[in-house]
Amino acid sequence: MYKKVLVPLDGSDLAECMLSHLKSLHKDGSVGEVTLLNIVTIDIPWAELESGHFNLDALREPVFASSRKYLAEVESRLSSQGIKVKTESLEANRPASTITDYAQKNGMELIIMATHGYTGLKKLMLGSVASGVLNQSAVPVLLIRPEACR
Repeated sequence: MYKKVLVPLDGSDLAECMLSHLKSLHKDGSVGEVTLLNIVTIDIPWAELESGHFNLDALREPVFASSRKYLAEVESRLSSQGIKVKTESLEANRPASTITDYAQKNGMELIIMATHGYTGLKKLMLGSVASGVLNQSAVPVLLIRPEACR
């Protein structure tokens, strides 16, 4: 059994498609506590920065509020099925590194996430957070391909 599981979510339907697999693993007794992690990035309006009218906290507040609201909705759905859930919103520009660092620092035993399933040139051009997590993680990673969500 994996007592502490990290589930990175980006707010997309694709990222959430793996939740059905998470629920199944929980029913089987393979998963204990789940931490939902949402990585946010703050887009800095460079024109405002140059004019001197720039308030980073004012930019962060709505982004983090939206992230917390999203995670609370997912938490509610999972908790209603008896899954113990925590949530975390973090600001970062490198999601894969942030996910793997968080997992290691917080004693996570497994990372479960969806992948877009890109291959070849498309994967090379677009990159992949899931691929980065898989390559950087010291913690086991379970990747759910989009085909498995249909």
